[in-house]
Amino acid sequence: MADEPEAVNAAAWAAYGAHHLRRGTVLPEAAGIDWGFEGAGPGTGVLGELSGRRVLDLGCGTARHAAHLARAHGALVDAVDASAGQYERARARYGSLPGLRLVLADAVEHLRSAEPYDVVYSVNAVPYLDPHRLLPALAGALRPGGRLCFTVLHTNSRGDGPSDGVAARPEILRLAGGGEVTVRMWVLTPELWTELLTEYGLRVERVDVLDSPQDGNQASYRLFRVTRPVRVSSRPRVGKPPPAHAALGVGAILYGPRGLLLGRHRRGTWELPGGTVEPGESLQETVVRELGEETGITARPQDVRLLGTLLDDVGGVVRVTVAARVTAWRGEPSDQPGESVGRWRWFALDRLPDQLFVCSAQALTAWRPGLPIDHTPAHYTPYATGTDDG
Repeated sequence: MADEPEAVNAAAWAAYGAHHLRRGTVLPEAAGIDWGFEGAGPGTGVLGELSGRRVLDLGCGTARHAAHLARAHGALVDAVDASAGQYERARARYGSLPGLRLVLADAVEHLRSAEPYDVVYSVNAVPYLDPHRLLPALAGALRPGGRLCFTVLHTNSRGDGPSDGVAARPEILRLAGGGEVTVRMWVLTPELWTELLTEYGLRVERVDVLDSPQDGNQASYRLFRVTRPVRVSSRPRVGKPPPAHAALGVGAILYGPRGLLLGRHRRGTWELPGGTVEPGESLQETVVRELGEETGITARPQDVRLLGTLLDDVGGVVRVTVAARVTAWRGEPSDQPGESVGRWRWFALDRLPDQLFVCSAQALTAWRPGLPIDHTPAHYTPYATGTDDG
C-alpha cells in the first residue's frame, strides 16, 4: 500500500535521486568512509582486510565509498541502491571502474539472491528498511565469520531520541538547494538493534557513538560492528538445584520448511519448546503438553519421536533431558499468557541465534551432530527407536 513505510521511502529516494540529477550535483571523491558525518568515526579500518574480498555497499547512493574501496583497497564491491536517479549518477561516474559492480535493486531482494559476502557495510541506509525484513536477509548473505558494519540514526537534529519499539516514524529528508521530503525511519535504541541482530543470528561486537561536530545540531548516529559467528554460542543453566520432580525434562525439535522453532526466554536465551515432566506423564505426553502450553501448537503423542537422553550436571546435581523430534503438528506458534518463553521464530539451521540455552544446544547437536554450536559436554545415549532422518 502507498502509505506503508518502505513504499514511502522508495518514493522519497526516487524524488531525491531525480532532484540531484536535475541539479547536476557532483560530490567530491571519497578518501575513506564517513560514518554519519564528514570525517567522523573510525574510517575504513573497521571493515578489516578488503583486498580481493567480496564486499557489499548497501544503499550506496552515488557509490563514492564503494569506488574508494575498489580503487584504494582492491575490494570486489557490489554497490546496491533502489533509487534509479542515484543509480544513474553512480553509473555516469563509476560505470567502468574495475572491481565495482553497480546494481539497481531492492536491497532485500538482492541479498536473497546474492552469493555470500565477506563484508557488508551501509552508511545510514539500514533504518529505511523494516528490520524484520532486512536483518534475516543480511544474515543469510553474510558468510560465517563475515563482517557487517552500519550506521543508524540515534537522535535527530532536533534532539528526538530513539524508540523502544520496532516501528517506523516520520523524519524529514532535506534537499540541497531547497525543498524536503518526508521519509519513514526505524530509529531504535542500541539495545533493541542488538536484540534484533542477535535474534537473526548475528553478534554485535561494538557500538560507537558518533555525535554531530556542529554546535546546536543534536544529531547523533550509532555505528554497529557486527559479525556472523562461525559457531553459535550457548549459555549454561542457572546454578539453583531443581525441585526433585523437575530433574527430568524434554526438549522438542520442530523442524520444517520454514526452519527450526525457537523461543526467547525472559533471561535472554533462545530455547526449544519443552519443560519438565509432571508426575504420571509419559515423555511423549510431556512434549505435547509443553508444546501447547508454551506455543499454542497442538501435536499427538504418536507424532513425538524420542531421540535419546542427555546427562549433565550443575553444582553436582545430575540433570536429565530427553531430546524429542515432533514429526507433525497443527497451528502457528504464538506467545502464551504466563509463560517465560515467547517471541517464537523459525530459524534456518545455518542462521541459528547466539545464546542458545545449553539444554537446547545439546539436544540440537544430538539431533544434528554437524551443527556449529558450542556448549558444555553432555553424555548422550541415543534410543534404538529414535533414529531420525530429518
